[in-house]
Amino acid sequence: MLVLVCGHPGTGKSTVAERVAERLDGRLLRTDVVRKELSPEPEYTSAESAAVYDELFERAGDAAADGAHVALDGTFRRKALRERAAAVAADAGVAFRLVRVTCEEETVRERIRARADDPSDADFAIHQKLKAEFEPLERDDHLVVDNSGTLAETLDTVDDAFAAVATV
Repeated sequence: MLVLVCGHPGTGKSTVAERVAERLDGRLLRTDVVRKELSPEPEYTSAESAAVYDELFERAGDAAADGAHVALDGTFRRKALRERAAAVAADAGVAFRLVRVTCEEETVRERIRARADDPSDADFAIHQKLKAEFEPLERDDHLVVDNSGTLAETLDTVDDAFAAVATV
């Protein structure tokens, strides 16, 4: 299975994606990590972002084709990127699942302020900018995880959503 975890910066995508990867005993691929591997001092240009997603999708396709579950962690604010992830899953012959992480604005602000040792460079202004640019999800079958509450509540939501897959 290939699971795409998307949403605005600071909502808790990485927390959710990490839990998905744990539940599925799969591989976690984060755009923030790939970006730093490709560009240690990223400039966040369009060309750089395209290279990051190209590399992410190549790694995801290879891992899925090798039989691994894969969790992708990134904003995926553009519909075309989400569709590309679904195509990678289809090409590898694996199921595709879309998860959108949401969170109350004040909680996002607090969490971004408290970040330490995180590969993400996004601050609250970037959160607001990317939130405004986020193209609507058109898939009816996506899962929404509200990460406004406690960590335990968020993890329980993920565990419940992926329990059947984890036992296969």
